[in-house]
Amino acid sequence: MLPAARRMRRSVDFERAVRRGARAGRSTVVVHLVRDPDQVDGPLVGLVVSKAVGNAVRRNLVKRRLRGAAAQHLGTLPPDALMVLRALPAASDVPYAKLERDVARGMAKALDRATEPAR
Repeated sequence: MLPAARRMRRSVDFERAVRRGARAGRSTVVVHLVRDPDQVDGPLVGLVVSKAVGNAVRRNLVKRRLRGAAAQHLGTLPPDALMVLRALPAASDVPYAKLERDVARGMAKALDRATEPAR
């Protein structure tokens, strides 16, 4: 499970990651990632699961799965990372293995884009 210290809670962190971060979309999830020099005590992960995903039971299932998938790959993130995982409606219908694979690939792609030098 995702440690409590790694969960994003402040709305300004969510806004910073979504608006200024690199974005990588997959079929079930969109990953927003920004490197913030003010954030030095480890990466933070936030989740966005809207009502488009399904009813409350489905949304909570997707949130649990996303937290688990993020926890598995937390070690690959730099300590200054702010990452938001935004679930798409397809996330409620796929097996965990597919969701975890999409999270891993999205994280890798967003991290590559976030660390590219500006052109």
